[in-house]
Amino acid sequence: YTSHFTIYDTDDSRRLMKECMKALNLDDKSLPIKSVLGEISRAKDNLVAPKDYQQQAGSDFRLCQIAKAYQMYQRRLMEADAMDFDDLLCNTVKLLQECPDVLEHYQNKFRYIMVDEYQDTNHAQYLFIELLARKSKNLCVVGDDDQSIYKFRGATIANIMDFEKTYPNAAVIRLEQNYRSTKNILNAANAVIANNVSRKGKKLWTDNPEGKKI
Repeated sequence: YTSHFTIYDTDDSRRLMKECMKALNLDDKSLPIKSVLGEISRAKDNLVAPKDYQQQAGSDFRLCQIAKAYQMYQRRLMEADAMDFDDLLCNTVKLLQECPDVLEHYQNKFRYIMVDEYQDTNHAQYLFIELLARKSKNLCVVGDDDQSIYKFRGATIANIMDFEKTYPNAAVIRLEQNYRSTKNILNAANAVIANNVSRKGKKLWTDNPEGKKI
């Protein structure tokens, strides 16, 4: 890429994918463009390159078709000196992994890092944060494992569940007082999330009134 690369938005990506699928004679009725782009986005979230995706597809016909589209889509992005939104993160992680001098520059520049909504981070975001924080270890994350609802968008619950394993010296502070909800709402929420198999555990409470029944 040149230093003046273009960033493709959602409409640009859809237009390019439509061209790719037409060139490959792929039917966008049986294989909708939105679904193909969604699958490619998930692959990029996990830093899976087109060649690796092709290998993982195996003999699955649908995935093999997507793999072909992924390869052409990525090649045409390069030819146009363009990246989509997922590429911005993937290529940054790749840059930091492959260029120690660049990594050190940004580790020195960002010595204190704070990440909000950590339960919604994906694998690429996890690696990006881990690389930047590896030197100083000054990392603060805020998140709630019970509010992890974006798995369909690539969020990886393991990022927050395994945080203390990744950073064994981390201090954990539970913010259990709720200022927004009534007691009835919190009691119901506590009863529901108590059944989750994997969770860090906490007991929400409030000074607010009982409130109306749900």
